[in-house]
Amino acid sequence: MRGADITQESLFVMKRTIDYIPAGHPLIAIREILNQALRELDSMFESIYEERGRYSVPPEWLLRGLVLQALYGIRSERLLCEQLGYNMLYRWFVGLGMEDAAWDHSTYTQNRDRLIEHEVIKALFGQVMKQAKDADLLSAEHFSVDGTLVRAWVSHKSFVPKDGSPTDKGGSKSNPEVDFKRQKRSNDTHESTTDADARLFAKSSKAGAIPAYIGHVLMENRNKLAVDTRLTLASGTAEREAALAMLEALPGKSRKTLGADKNYDTEDFVADCREINVTPHVAQNTYEYDTKTGKRAKRESNIDARTTRQGGYAVSQVIRKMIETLFGDAKQYRQKPQKRRHGNTCFQI
Repeated sequence: MRGADITQESLFVMKRTIDYIPAGHPLIAIREILNQALRELDSMFESIYEERGRYSVPPEWLLRGLVLQALYGIRSERLLCEQLGYNMLYRWFVGLGMEDAAWDHSTYTQNRDRLIEHEVIKALFGQVMKQAKDADLLSAEHFSVDGTLVRAWVSHKSFVPKDGSPTDKGGSKSNPEVDFKRQKRSNDTHESTTDADARLFAKSSKAGAIPAYIGHVLMENRNKLAVDTRLTLASGTAEREAALAMLEALPGKSRKTLGADKNYDTEDFVADCREINVTPHVAQNTYEYDTKTGKRAKRESNIDARTTRQGGYAVSQVIRKMIETLFGDAKQYRQKPQKRRHGNTCFQI
């Protein structure tokens, strides 16, 4: 018998948000790990909020929301808060009940400085890593490192000469047209008016330079977990400098190995690693090139047979590539801004 197409809601609904979550959903385990870490930060949260005034949105809710944004590639806090209004999975994860209203996206704007000032995200990451260490999931000897471009939220139009000389602009004042042809721009001569720390940078000679930072990850090789992260200004030496800083911050003085790609095959980096008792399992960067005299020459690697003949070197070269999975979210959702066209104006989101 055919059912009637009638929507008739009950006056009372005896359900909770957890009732809408499928058993065995991956977020259930993630939420348990996150909640344990947040409980350890309770005293920190008490210290960064005033004792008087209106009750704020709990910082635990805001942090769970940011984790959701990273896991699901939600492109903005505005969209996250919109989905908290109707997505039962998201409401349950952050802690909203059936009758609770989602907070406004501006709440993140108001609380961001507080979270950054007290390094709350860093403390949360540390607590999660402590759980992994207590569960004996971390290797203390074998690591991998890599870096990736993190695109800055600025446009090429915002890069203007540091000396104040005028740029060739046309069109409307709100969205001017800038002609970059035959104009040489570099980080020495130009600076962004909206983010002075952003740098024009390209990791490949075949790619155009974009306003960016460089994100760095140090991964332990046993379970492929990130044990340290950094964000630095974009430069040709930033990856190697950040790698050394993260290695020096590791506890213990025992010998360690470090897997890395060809970008780390430099004389200084290899020597610095060995000085701090780290064996560099770096991919060999060898190639032939033409000299100024027209002869063919070969670029020799700083990693010789004393390292490559060891079985651990081959293992490190295989495992180090798994670090790309840690960059997966950034490369899939953050590095390729979608574009929406409204009239004659193109917006990046």
